[in-house]
Amino acid sequence: MTPTITAFTAELLRLPLDRPVGGSGVARIDVLAVDLTDSDGATSTGFSYCLNGGAGVVLAAARDLLETRVQGQAAHTPEALWRHMAGSLNRIGRGAHNLAMAAIDVAAWDLHARRLNLPLGIAMGGTARDLPVYGSADHRPDHSPEESRDLALAQVAQGFAGVKPRLSGDGTDGARLSTLRATLPDRVRLMADVNEKCDPASALHLAAACADAGCLWLEEPLPAGDAGAFARLAAASPVAIAAGEHLQGMAEVMPYLTSGALHVLQPDLAMMGGLTPCLAAARAAESFGLPVAPHFLPSLFIHLAAAQPNVTWLEDFPLLEPLFDIAARTENGSMALPTLPGHGMAWAEGARKRYRLDG
Repeated sequence: MTPTITAFTAELLRLPLDRPVGGSGVARIDVLAVDLTDSDGATSTGFSYCLNGGAGVVLAAARDLLETRVQGQAAHTPEALWRHMAGSLNRIGRGAHNLAMAAIDVAAWDLHARRLNLPLGIAMGGTARDLPVYGSADHRPDHSPEESRDLALAQVAQGFAGVKPRLSGDGTDGARLSTLRATLPDRVRLMADVNEKCDPASALHLAAACADAGCLWLEEPLPAGDAGAFARLAAASPVAIAAGEHLQGMAEVMPYLTSGALHVLQPDLAMMGGLTPCLAAARAAESFGLPVAPHFLPSLFIHLAAAQPNVTWLEDFPLLEPLFDIAARTENGSMALPTLPGHGMAWAEGARKRYRLDG
């Protein structure tokens, strides 16, 4: 008899941060936690996240989807389940539902892999491989060249294979990049992230500075949503252009692929709507000959890397990690696929209770 999903929970956790982090100044993270149980008693867990608000709408969307589109569905077909959920949104749009579906989809894949007693990446049809990891935590656009240098060297000492500072988009970036390249060992790759701060002219100028410093890519030089502007920049840029963390679903990804707007695709779990559309995006990027470097969560995306050989880098920017006991670890600059069944991210003892929001 085909196992079906018979029970679920959905709740919000709020993780406050000591100070704003990243180029967007995130001050708190609201995490949607979803648990699934099937008719054989197998259980799983998944998560999504909202940065700086909006989580109540996402929780309501998740509970509605779980009640109307998930309960009673087959427990071993996560891609079919995702399409079943997405099929209900034709008249209301994706929006917050994408973030809700992301948590459910992660739980569905975790359930599928646990039922097979396999690591998620193998259950997705992949093969175990190690992947290089770059560090981007704690970098700020207002850092001096010396502060950026000291932080980058500390990350190299931690064993990361690359570092990614955040840039300000003004005249100070060239000195920072030059200092970093002169200081970092040749084996350490340098990336740069300007978090949508440039216009086309300043983006092209910054791209030249990144090329002079030997950067592997320049990330989000322009505001997301204008594939045409990205395409014009990518055609003229002397350095690879990377973006994708603000793109919501394949409908927004495809114009960037077909127009040549990107050299590196960076899907975000929550914005894309889960692992299923991230897998679809990586497959599509592969057909265009493009590498994929997902937006943070390396211990989850190591599984996508197992399934898709064009996933080339993982990003260490720990935000959700304090909530979990994680099987995957970065060692000697790379991360290996964990051997535990499922995605290998278990809730840390007491974390759900400590950070749970009422409602």
